Amino acid sequence: MDSVPEGGAARKWLLTAAERGNPATEIDRREPDDAAWSVNNQVRILVDGQEYFHRLLSELADTTAGDQVYLSAFIGDPTQRLQAAGPSIGAECARALDAGVIVRGLFWCQYLDVRKDFVPQNRSFVDLLYRLGGFAVLDQRIRAFGAHHQKFVVIRRPGRPDSDVALIGGIDPCPSRRDDSHHHGDPQVLPSIARVYGSRPAWHDAHLAVRGPAVAAVEHCFRERWHDTTSSRRQPFHGLREKFRTNKRGRIALPNQLPAPPRCGSHAVQLLRTYPSKIPRYPFAPRGEVSIARGYVKALRNARRFIYVEDQFLWSPMVAEVFAEALRREPALRMVAVLPSRPDKAGKVHVATSDVAHRKALDLLHAAGGDRLDVYELENTEGLPIYVHSKVCVVDDVWSTVGSANLNRRSWTYDSELTAAVVDESCPDGSRSHGFAQDLRLRLLREHLGRDADDVEDLVDPEQAAAVLRRSATALDEWHASGRTSTRPPGHLRFHPRPRVSKLTRAWAGPLGRVVIDPDGQPPWRRGRERW
Repeated sequence: MDSVPEGGAARKWLLTAAERGNPATEIDRREPDDAAWSVNNQVRILVDGQEYFHRLLSELADTTAGDQVYLSAFIGDPTQRLQAAGPSIGAECARALDAGVIVRGLFWCQYLDVRKDFVPQNRSFVDLLYRLGGFAVLDQRIRAFGAHHQKFVVIRRPGRPDSDVALIGGIDPCPSRRDDSHHHGDPQVLPSIARVYGSRPAWHDAHLAVRGPAVAAVEHCFRERWHDTTSSRRQPFHGLREKFRTNKRGRIALPNQLPAPPRCGSHAVQLLRTYPSKIPRYPFAPRGEVSIARGYVKALRNARRFIYVEDQFLWSPMVAEVFAEALRREPALRMVAVLPSRPDKAGKVHVATSDVAHRKALDLLHAAGGDRLDVYELENTEGLPIYVHSKVCVVDDVWSTVGSANLNRRSWTYDSELTAAVVDESCPDGSRSHGFAQDLRLRLLREHLGRDADDVEDLVDPEQAAAVLRRSATALDEWHASGRTSTRPPGHLRFHPRPRVSKLTRAWAGPLGRVVIDPDGQPPWRRGRERW
């Protein structure tokens, strides 16, 4: 292995502050040597909701008087249990507050209460924290019909900084998420999920647990939003109601930020964000921020061997083109994508707009990659599709991301998003087995193949792994085609077909999807561009 200077791998793969393109934020001025990332972190992989909720419970249970908890959620339901017979997240927050822990929360609130499945849970969580002495905000500082989609928890312990942690990824503290690797679903169900997924939908997802200096950077993201003095609600007359409240929620000052936790590992972590251009402006991103898009572009320009993706919404041609460009440039580059079999909503408009955009995105990728592209969906042993909600990317077993952002234009430009990019500086070129990115890829592949933890020998090499995945999906598809009379092959993988859409559907659903479902949140002079 060629020697790489200290920090060399991170400098090759991660964005500089200038490349982030948002000089208004302080997040890149926190680190020495002009680095736009933190080094010597320890990152752990949490796959599926059961593992994440178990970790969240253990971290919350380990808080005492004076500790600080900062929570950001797209959907938060205080009744969601963190273990089958354990407490709910609301009960655990109540215990923490009673013990003297400082708890602050940011929860998304849409412009109009058209999503009845989301609004009551978020409102009840905010009200619960407020009644118990914590403070939380229903945050509507978004573009029209946009979303605060960031999902993270930060726990700071002033007397034990080495135990500070940030939990960041794609999993919200709400029903349908507490599933495990067998994928039989969460007993607590979000009722709005399409019937094709069954009465107890199987749910695949991913999250990260981060220790070290990067914890302070995640907290900084929370503080930027918290200290935005723009009214948190933008519905008619709400500002007037806020003005005359005796206790104004969300205007409570946060404690002074603690020093960054001590260094503890070999992982460089960079926080990538999306903030749209909007009025009134974000003070920390007055022209918006598209560092998630830019982070992917830089990583894919470095891609030479293998791209592994799991994503809920690979349906934007603008985003697919970034991957297609890499496939066209590198004739030996392979790509594997794991996607949901169908959209999570069953409405005609939602399905049609999704199918049209998804078909166009997949057509771009297939044209660029040919037989170097494999696209899969997942199925549990009951024959029901597993909803893929994870947002994961691994490039050349060096650069990897886990976060809240999907591979669509909305996540790259319109909603607020937070994703962690990780480079393991102990194995900068990916040639040493079991660096972080490779561990992440192997962990996900063995789950999809139904394998034990140590059964990964034929998955380490990406070329060999691609062949193994193909054989597994072929076996399961053939078993279905033969009438399912023999023993079911192991694993969850099936080949994912391109959606069929008519010319008429393309004519009306394509424009509607681009304007409403997958809009562009960039400033007017940048909209429609495919160069980041």
